Parts: sequence; C-alpha cells; structure tokens
Amino acid sequence: MGSAFTTPLAENGHAVHLVGTHLDGDIIEQIHENHFHPRLNCYLSDSVLPYTWDRLGEVISGADLVVLGVNSLGVEWAAERLGPVLPPDVPVLALTKGLHGDGQQLGLLPDLFRSRLPAATRDKVSLNAIGGPSIAGELAARRHTCVVITGSDQALLDKLAGWLRTPYYHVWTNTDFVGVEVAVAMKNVYALAVGLVHGLLEKDGVAASGAVMHNLSAAIYAQGLNEILYMVNYMGGQARTAYTLPGAGDLYVTAQGGRNGRMGRYLGLGMPYSEAKSKYMADVTIEGAQLAEAIGPTVKNLIAQGTLDGRALPLLQTMIEIVCHDAPVEIPWDAFFAE
Repeated sequence: MGSAFTTPLAENGHAVHLVGTHLDGDIIEQIHENHFHPRLNCYLSDSVLPYTWDRLGEVISGADLVVLGVNSLGVEWAAERLGPVLPPDVPVLALTKGLHGDGQQLGLLPDLFRSRLPAATRDKVSLNAIGGPSIAGELAARRHTCVVITGSDQALLDKLAGWLRTPYYHVWTNTDFVGVEVAVAMKNVYALAVGLVHGLLEKDGVAASGAVMHNLSAAIYAQGLNEILYMVNYMGGQARTAYTLPGAGDLYVTAQGGRNGRMGRYLGLGMPYSEAKSKYMADVTIEGAQLAEAIGPTVKNLIAQGTLDGRALPLLQTMIEIVCHDAPVEIPWDAFFAE
C-alpha cells in the first residue's frame, strides 16, 4: 500500500521518495532498474525515487510529509528508525492498520509508534492516518477509491487531503481519529471470519439447485459490523465511523478476497490455523490473524474482568480461539446479535 500510495501523490506533482524496509531490497532494486513494482504488477511514476532504508536520514531531509506504510508488526521498527531523523514539524500519515494489547488495555498503533519516538520529540509530531476501502492494486491502477484522512488538526487534514485528491482518489476528512483507527483495525479479523465461508462452501459443495452461501457470508458480515461498532464505542470513537468508509466500507472490500479470504478458506475446510499458515501462507501477512494474536490475550483478560462485555463479541472470541489456539470452526449462532 505504501508503494500504491505514491500514485496520487506523484500524479499531483509531488516529489516522492519511496523507502523500503530491510525486507524490501529486491523490490527496491527492481523499481530502481525500471520502475516496475513486482507485487503490484505495474509501473510506478518516474518521479517516484526508490531508496533502501539505510538512506532514510538522507531522503527525509526537506520532506513535507512522512507516510508510514509498514505492516503492523513493523511499527516499532519504523519508529526506532525514524525517531533520530524525523523533524518534529513534519506530519506523519499512517497507512498501517491494527491495535495492540499489553494484557490490561488495548491501544492504537499510532500511539505505539509515538511511544517509541525520542522523548524530546514524541509529543511534537502530528500523527494522522488514512482509513477506508482501498486495495493497493486498485489504487495503483487508478481505480476509483474513497477514503478518509483522520487526525486532530482540521486545517492540516484539509491541506493533506488537497495534496492527495485526484479524479480517482476521493478523500474526505474525519477528526474521529480513535473511531477510524479502531474500525480499520477490527475489520481485518471479521474479514477473516467472512472468508471461512469459502472453505465451508467448498467442503459442503454447491447445492443441486446452484445455491451457494451468500446468506451465511452476509450474516457473518453483519455480526462483524455490529462488533466493530461495539469496539469503536468502547475505545471512545464515534458510532457513525463504524457505518461509513472506515468500518462498513473497509470491511466489505477486505472480505471480498485477498489474504484474509485465502486463509479463511483453509480454516473453513477444517485445517488448523497453525498448519495452514506454515504450509500455505508462511511468508504472507494475514492481517486478521495478526490482530487476533496481538489483542487476543488482552481481550480475554478484559472480558474476565468485566471491562469488555463478552456477550457483545462472540465472533471476535471465536476467531481468537481459531487463530491463537487452533480451535475448529464453530459459528456461535446463538450469540449473534445479542442485545
């Protein structure tokens, strides 16, 4: 997504420096050679200049904006690398989605990022984020994409949105930072749940009449959205955010396919998560599973303490058991849509 995000920026005439992590050496080398991105399967703009991460201090000099595109497991790594060279007056825009837990409370990844910055600058840096239904390949191909940019400074959000908008990249602003971050994080685990249906259908087979399992997909989607709303409210966000682009929109596009859907198929076929991950997706990031692993123990503790209402989160608890403890797929029908 970090690479795809260069497309609207470059198209608007901005000079863009694309810095790979220590895992992106081959990709950065190929972009340097011919501007072709092997995972996006398309060419990036000639104005996008690729760099290896060890040149971060050099390329960040004079920047107006830093975009954070690492996955959720790389947030602390990125903060440690950026911390010594990030000017406090340069805003950060996070594409990374996820939550973290310390056993006693849940937190936002931007807050985790901030906590790893040097003490002298961490409270001065403006942290902002993008949320909404955005598949990297579609953005890179200039397909119509609708997102919100969120943060606490409305004037800054308006400026950043102006830098990003194109005829195909449609950007709204939203100051509900907590709600956006929670919704776009939680949608991953529920997209994994919707993906279970691929495997269940394959295992049971299409009915003689041609009927498939759209009803089941829709019910799981609806329960997931209901639980996203609960978590947004619990974390202090606004309910509307759960029903708009960061919640309903992002959950829909993520549930349509991709890595969560592929893993969901294996699980729905009856394969334990650990086996499916090691055999078929060892080198692939499964965002829904990462979230379950990151917050699972904390969610369990908070429910036991009565801080979280377990009756409101049956699907989340089910997915945590499936991912963290290789539990079999058993949909908690009777607990769905509890009042």
